[in-house]
Amino acid sequence: MVNVFAVRSLAQPTMLPGATTIGVVCKDGVILASEKRVAYGYLVLSKTGKKVFKITDNVGAACAGLMADMQVLAKEAATQIYLYSLESRRPASVNAVAKLIAYLLFKNRSSPFLTQTIIGGVDGEGPRIYVLDPLGSVIQDKFACVGSGAEIATGVLESEYREDMNIEEAKNLVIRSIKAAIIRDVQSGDGVDMLIITGEGTIEESISFK
Repeated sequence: MVNVFAVRSLAQPTMLPGATTIGVVCKDGVILASEKRVAYGYLVLSKTGKKVFKITDNVGAACAGLMADMQVLAKEAATQIYLYSLESRRPASVNAVAKLIAYLLFKNRSSPFLTQTIIGGVDGEGPRIYVLDPLGSVIQDKFACVGSGAEIATGVLESEYREDMNIEEAKNLVIRSIKAAIIRDVQSGDGVDMLIITGEGTIEESISFK
């Protein structure tokens, strides 16, 4: 998988923003989460950046990378999926959303979106997440971390993750993982935005860290 934070020759400025972004599957649904800090190198530009996006009523995306690329990708995907749902008269599956975003990423491979993306949601096949790199590779997994704080957060997730966790247990694990990354990663911090997706719908939560 291509690491967006290593592709320095493709964008200006060369100091790309960091992030700690997580997706987790549990028995009741999916949690997508990311911290709030927007930083270029050691400069903090914002403490309220939103890196988690609702695509449909049952699917969301969480990203790490350039904020502009995240926003454009999420808006274009949401628009095309909405048109698809109108024409087909049925909601898009999680897999369909992941494949659409993979197509958008691959189509722009000559000038790629500098973002790593986690797509997650719940449909007739249950809760699922997919991890996408900037060139459109799609990998399905039970949990995933992307961004500059991913290595630290992954250590916490791997030691404590269970497939039979409920939503509350998964949410607490996600928060602990992001807090662990924030302690060591200077480009992550200031709180957590979460998208909690179950068969009953989607809930957005935001937590600020003092």
